[in-house]
Amino acid sequence: MTKKKLAFVTDSTAFLTKEICHHPDVFVVPIAVIAQDISYEDGVDLSSEQLYKIIRNDKQVPKTSQPPHGQFIQLYEKLQKEYEEVIAVHVSSALSGTLASSIYAKDQLGFDVEVVDSRSVSYGLTILLEYGIKMSKRGEGMKEIANGLQQLTKQINHFVLIGNLEQLYKGGRMSGARFLIGNFLRIKPILTINKQGELVLYERIRSENKAMKRMIDVLKQSSSPHNIKQSSSPHNIKQIGIMHGNAEAKAIQLKQQVLQEIPYLDVVIGEISSSIAVHAGEDTIAVVWQTE
Repeated sequence: MTKKKLAFVTDSTAFLTKEICHHPDVFVVPIAVIAQDISYEDGVDLSSEQLYKIIRNDKQVPKTSQPPHGQFIQLYEKLQKEYEEVIAVHVSSALSGTLASSIYAKDQLGFDVEVVDSRSVSYGLTILLEYGIKMSKRGEGMKEIANGLQQLTKQINHFVLIGNLEQLYKGGRMSGARFLIGNFLRIKPILTINKQGELVLYERIRSENKAMKRMIDVLKQSSSPHNIKQSSSPHNIKQIGIMHGNAEAKAIQLKQQVLQEIPYLDVVIGEISSSIAVHAGEDTIAVVWQTE
């Protein structure tokens, strides 16, 4: 059997567009979500609606777990028979051990896999996968594509507006004092992912409306002062994804506000995966964008 040239592997933290979902050469390894003492596979047997119901009603906080080595080994054994080469694009290594599991598996098999640390999550992985697929269609090789993706990670930016501080508190990511003060003062922390792929505090804002406005202001600063289509500014925004945790109406409203300030942008709205929602919680809004 003649092998295909190149496959892409990612994990379920990625936002999967219809094109990526139906692409015959893209394979997704699910993150495990442990809730009510049951282990679910993100995107396979646990819907976001089910997860939010558990988060709202169960005292036990759901957890996530990276895919085990064996799951990657099983996939790579299959791909080794069908493809010459593989590029794996995973959630930031600073946020999950998924990338380490992927590397361990390919090393065990001695399979030629280029593993890319996205230093990102959700729509950031989408940007990388779409770009990698385009490069592959142009006939570029695995090494060139992987190098291109590594460079592209530097152009991806993130804002995360936590919808519910209680989920951060319940998950042990916020102290009791900060939780009480934050709720009392209606503080909305805006988080970002730095160039090392770490989730860090960007700014604390009083009220959600002000936090939304602040995010739009930063987007305006990142974009060209000229018409988006006409400008060749190195800081010109190419595309933006607004991801939400069961807050589609809020995401649509933010999209409308963004387009009022920065017309001609390609804005995609999508939902964060269950493995992300475990930590971010319901009503969260994330804005991910790529600059030139």
